[in-house]
Amino acid sequence: MSDLPGFTIKNIPIHGRFILAPMDGYTDSPMRRICKSFGSALNYSEFLNGIDVTRGHPYFKTQSYFHESERPFVYQVYDDQPARFLAAAIKLATLQPDIIDINLGCSARNVSNRGAGAGLLRNPAKIGEIAGSLVKNLTIPVTAKIRLGWDESSENYLNISHLLEDCGISAIAVHARTRKQEYTGQARWSAIAEIKRAVSIPVIGNGDVTSYAEGLRMLEETGCDAVMVGRAAIGNPWIFAGVDKKKLPESDLLSVITRHLTMMVELYGPGVAVPMFRKHLIRYLQGYLDTPDIRRHIFTIPSPDILLQEITKLINLK
Repeated sequence: MSDLPGFTIKNIPIHGRFILAPMDGYTDSPMRRICKSFGSALNYSEFLNGIDVTRGHPYFKTQSYFHESERPFVYQVYDDQPARFLAAAIKLATLQPDIIDINLGCSARNVSNRGAGAGLLRNPAKIGEIAGSLVKNLTIPVTAKIRLGWDESSENYLNISHLLEDCGISAIAVHARTRKQEYTGQARWSAIAEIKRAVSIPVIGNGDVTSYAEGLRMLEETGCDAVMVGRAAIGNPWIFAGVDKKKLPESDLLSVITRHLTMMVELYGPGVAVPMFRKHLIRYLQGYLDTPDIRRHIFTIPSPDILLQEITKLINLK
């Protein structure tokens, strides 16, 4: 775990500078707990749709579940309607998270094209209405995650950052790409540095942190308070501890795979957990799934116990 000093989001101490980024379909409670055990200093839910929160959804119970060991814990919410956004945040606050986060960064077309997520960056007045109402009506800190703008011709990250700070937002996370870029091209870390210089609240950098060393470089180059690690943490929670996964003994890899799958079975049940775990497993087992036959065999096993037995054989054969 990192010895880097932490920082504070309003009254919430954050013990560390590396944070697991919220990722839809990935950062559920089991993944968050695994990454927390290696040093993730702050843990975000998958983004939650304000419509699903207020109206109810079959998966809301598991999506909103968090374990006490995950604290400090953040619910991240997206919506395009201020009143419903507030209603969703108030409902989530009753579950006693440490922080509520406003998603202004999701680039997925089904979200941003409806005016939510990064789509809100085109409507600063609505951002101000949402942020102001949440800060006024919640007793816990409210934060936000943004992108640089909708596209290169409408980058408004400094204006949005000032607006959020003026509304009472307690921290800003910045994915240093535009919505149009999605996850392509290179993240522009210099924009993170600009925002850090422009506001007095904590700034968390996000984008192209693919290793612990790159995270340290982002901290150094931008002056940000913490870095978010997203896709590079899938199947590699050791990144938060600065440990090279390629140098791990097989027993460590098997131990984490077993812990992760076991927690997923406990949360979802085996029939749901095993298929859901495959997206993690393909990353855990990079370098082991060498042939279509091996992949087909591993990814069609329905039983968690048999799956772990076969993974053990596969790893020990290397």
